[in-house]
Amino acid sequence: MSSRFLSVVLSLLILWPAPAQARELKVCADPNNLPFSNARQEGFENRIMRIVADELGATLTYEWRPQRRRFLRETVKAFRCDGVPGLPANLQGVATTAPYYRSSYVFLTRAGEPPISSFDDPRLASLTIGVQLIGDDGYNAPPAHALAKRGLAQQLRGFTVYGDYATDAPEEPIAKAVAAHQIDAAAVWGPTGGYFAARQKPPLTVTPVSPAFDGPQLPMVFDISLAVRKSDPQLRDELDAVLKKRRRDIDAILREYGGPLLSP
Repeated sequence: MSSRFLSVVLSLLILWPAPAQARELKVCADPNNLPFSNARQEGFENRIMRIVADELGATLTYEWRPQRRRFLRETVKAFRCDGVPGLPANLQGVATTAPYYRSSYVFLTRAGEPPISSFDDPRLASLTIGVQLIGDDGYNAPPAHALAKRGLAQQLRGFTVYGDYATDAPEEPIAKAVAAHQIDAAAVWGPTGGYFAARQKPPLTVTPVSPAFDGPQLPMVFDISLAVRKSDPQLRDELDAVLKKRRRDIDAILREYGGPLLSP
């Protein structure tokens, strides 16, 4: 074999394009947090991220981690994934997309009983009301603060959002407690309340709380976005484009899971 032939072969190998590497969209999510996500990918965030990955021509993979304190620091900020769904719009420390849904805290009451919507409803003074506790330190969700400042602290019963992580639905007990007459009503984040209300027999009544803003520091309504690292604005822009393009499909998924959707 001549040296000239070898030279031609080597030149062709150098110039021959390498096969394109398949794109991956890696998402950080909780493996046991219905209705949002789980390891079987049954949550609405799982389905929304499947749409996003398909539009980007990417393979969807997950970094599973319980959504506890330091979740962002140990996931997307630690480069363990590309993004995180289901976070408040304009959250500090990350870059967020335009919101893909807006929801509200809701009251859950039993079917056939007069619904409750207002924190000022006089009936609340005689009811036992379930509220969500957030974080390892039992930090109170906004409805708990709204009810407590109205002198109703003694009426409240706390249910941690972490629940019993050994079960398939750690956040369901607050809805079950209403259905079982263990408490009279509950104030719950809308997507959680709507999803689990529909799974009680008979289904519970879901009513958005009012006022939507109980003072300047106590909102009950939140815009929800996807989050990426601040250093990755290009991905954020790509995600924004997909969310806008597939708006109808995403809305249909959200409605299927029962959470109240509010207009921006």
